[in-house]
Amino acid sequence: MSIERVTEYFKQFGRENDILQFPVSSATVALAAEALHCAPALIAKTLSFKGPEGPILIVMTGDRKLDNKKYKQVFHTKAVMLHGDEVEELVGHAIGGVCPFAIKEGVKVYLDEGIKQFEYVYPACGSANSAIKLTPDELFQYSHAESYVDVSKELEPVAANAPAA
Repeated sequence: MSIERVTEYFKQFGRENDILQFPVSSATVALAAEALHCAPALIAKTLSFKGPEGPILIVMTGDRKLDNKKYKQVFHTKAVMLHGDEVEELVGHAIGGVCPFAIKEGVKVYLDEGIKQFEYVYPACGSANSAIKLTPDELFQYSHAESYVDVSKELEPVAANAPAA
């Protein structure tokens, strides 16, 4: 299972015990926010795309969605998401637990600029009922992100001091 690979991955950082597992699903932004008792904006969702040189993961906050025009400006290609059956095969995690940790070789990770607005966010950890609390700097480090990119647009304004768990 992916959660075991992610747990093993976080051992190198001494953070394996920081992975949270829930008795309920956290497979969507809304479900994860409910499980964590936090604002949806604090959920770091991982979107998977077909890139010219292989899969691309983009991690963005739960209060944003992809801006196709910005994506094309950054990656010089149209945004094409991986299909459900391709995600686990190419990335290493199934939909609902996709995260930028313990992924398959050759998958490039990018963090959306919106991540920086928060003190911490909660990305999934390889299962549909897990997460870990990380600062943007920790997320960048642990995901081995290539860079920050500006490829999103806000869905709705977020209060500066969003409630947290």
